[in-house]
Order: sequence, then C-alpha cells, then structure tokens
Amino acid sequence: MSKQVQDAYIVAATRLPVAKRKGMFAHVRPDDMLAHAIRSVLAQAPGLDPALVGDVIVGCAMPEAEQGMNVARIGALLAGLPDSVPGMTVNRFCASGLQAVVLAADRIRLGEADVMIAAGTETMSLMNQMMGNKIAINPAFFEKEENTAIAFGMGITAEKVAARWKVSREDQDAFAVASHRKACAAIAAGHFKAEISPYRVAARVPDLQTGEVAVRDFLAETDEGPRPDSSLERLARLKPVFAARGSVTAGNSSQMSDGAAAVLVVSETTLKQFDLKPLARFAGYSVAGVPPEIMGIGPVEAIPRALGQAGIRQDDVGWIELNEAFAAQALAVVRTLGLDPAKVNPLGGAIALGHPLGATGAIRTATIVHGLRRTGQRYGMVTMCIGTGMGAAGVFEAMF
Repeated sequence: MSKQVQDAYIVAATRLPVAKRKGMFAHVRPDDMLAHAIRSVLAQAPGLDPALVGDVIVGCAMPEAEQGMNVARIGALLAGLPDSVPGMTVNRFCASGLQAVVLAADRIRLGEADVMIAAGTETMSLMNQMMGNKIAINPAFFEKEENTAIAFGMGITAEKVAARWKVSREDQDAFAVASHRKACAAIAAGHFKAEISPYRVAARVPDLQTGEVAVRDFLAETDEGPRPDSSLERLARLKPVFAARGSVTAGNSSQMSDGAAAVLVVSETTLKQFDLKPLARFAGYSVAGVPPEIMGIGPVEAIPRALGQAGIRQDDVGWIELNEAFAAQALAVVRTLGLDPAKVNPLGGAIALGHPLGATGAIRTATIVHGLRRTGQRYGMVTMCIGTGMGAAGVFEAMF
C-alpha cells in the first residue's frame, strides 16, 4: 500500500558567512564549520529534542581529506548530537547542498521521519586543487572529445556556452559588477543578518621563517567576497583565464570559497507538537542532464520540471537564486528561459558572494527562505548548473 505524501516544512535555516579561498577560514576545518551550522540551526528551534533528528544529510562536492570519512556523521558528533542520530554525506557536485535539503524533505514527505537536518560544507582552502586532492578521472571518459572540457576545467564549458549562446565579454562583466553591487548593498542594509550565524575563528599559524606562532582570534560575521570597488573598467583589464581569445575571466566567474549551512526540516506533526513556526514549505525539485561540455545550461532543463512538480508557473516565482558559476552561463539561462532579471539574485550571487561548491545549495536555501519572508513573496527557487552536465532546481513556498 502506497503512503500518502505529507508536507515538509523548513523551520530554521542558517549559514556561516562565506569566506574567500585562503581567506578568513583558511585554517578552519569543514567538519568544524558544519558542526557550528548544526548547533546554530537547532538553537533556532528551542524545545526540540536533538535526539528526535532522524538523520543528518550533508552535501559535499569533494568528500575527501579533511572533509572525508563521512563528514556528515563527524560533523553531527562534533555538534554534540546524540550518538543515536546518524549522518550521510551526499555528492551531486555544486547541487550537493540542495540535494541534501531535498533528500531530507523527501524523508518527511514519505512519513519516514519527522525531524531532519540538511546541510552542506566545503573548504576550498584545504583542498589542494579545484577538482580535489587527487585527480584520477577514468581514461575511457576522454574517448568522447566533448568530455575533455571537464578535465581542462569548468571554465572551458563556460567558454563554450558563451560562444553558443552569444554572450559577450561586455555583458559578462556588467553582470559581474551588478552581482558585487547588489551584494554590497544587501550587506549594508543588513539583509543577510537573519541567515548568518557568526563563527569564532581561533587559529594558530606558524611562521616558518621566524619560528613564531601567530594567533588569529576574531568573529567572522560578514561575507568576505563582495567588492565595493568592482567596476567595468577594472574587469575589462583582466585577461581570459581558460582560452586565449575567450571571454571568461576571474572577474566574471564565481569565487572559490569556504562555507557551511544547515536547514531544519520537520513534519506538520512536529510543527504542532513543539509549536514551531515554519519559514517555508518544500514545494518541488527536479534534476536533469545536459551535454557535459555545456554543463552551465543545466538549469534550463531542470527549472521547468521543478515548476511542474510544484504545480506553479514561472511567473509565480518571485525570487530566484541562480548560482552564478559563471556570468556566461547565468546569462544564457536567464535569456533562454526568459527569467525576469529583477527576480534573479536580488542580493547578489556567487560571483560576489562566493561558491563553496557542495555547501552552496544549502546556503542559498537559507538566503531564499529568509528573503521570501522579509519581502512577503510566496514562491522562491534555488537553481544551479552542475559539473559533468546537469542542472537542478528546488522550489520553496514561504509560510507567513
């Protein structure tokens, strides 16, 4: 007998400020970031017994080295959750954090759990390379010429999207400047404060030349990436990174970053039992595949399917968090689907705010559920392209 699907509600969502690679979290472990996010999200639901958590599902795009060994379980234990609470790490590259939210919501919707924690964590400072500590791609993968773009970097796929969808260098740079300006304005207005749980950094860094140990002790409260001095003139001076005659530069690409976030998802039964106030209802999700060499266009396939799952139209969505892996692919998605630019990343995107890979989906979920309530809009969507050629989109309905 099939189970009746019930609604899943987000009652708390929080994140750490996002740091630049080798920036303020350069010596902070990803499991410590995760533990802080878990503790912080549970603190937003006072009276809820942590022992009731059915599982901790954590997205991580490079689950190795410091973020290996099932970082979800390690982070849960470091957070002080009871031994009875399990943990699972999931990897769908850039959509890992969003996938964690979806899997947690699905457990609730199927009636298999009443309380779940979904999260994401990623340190790009402690990973030796963009593609992890050890790159060991199956040689057979390169028998198809179009797959070689993956080995040479995501930037090559962005160049292919820019060429095919005719996205100019000037448009990419203008999009990047707008991202920084929106992010700086949002920080100045305090729009991120409700979603950020400040993190105390206490690091001891040895100076090999002097033999002394420098102590860094400060409270990280604000995203590190946005640059108020970003301008078209500055970006125009940057050279293409991935192709000699290309248009994709460091300035119109997402920043490599460190960060973590956590989302608390519960059933209606738990809402009533503990008198919890929902921020949002999980409304729908979809993931789709596209050719690997144009992976940036993935949201074009995922968004219509997710809207169908939610039973709404594109015009019903008032806020869209479209991960800016590259300005080229973000603009191609916006133009192809006819998205309203005013609804896309109103507080800036990954070009300014950073992209800690597997954590980003959970981070942007925190942004959107708080943003919808603050602005009084009903539906929001988190969407992103995914390495190796995929796109994902999740839809959320604000609860007032």
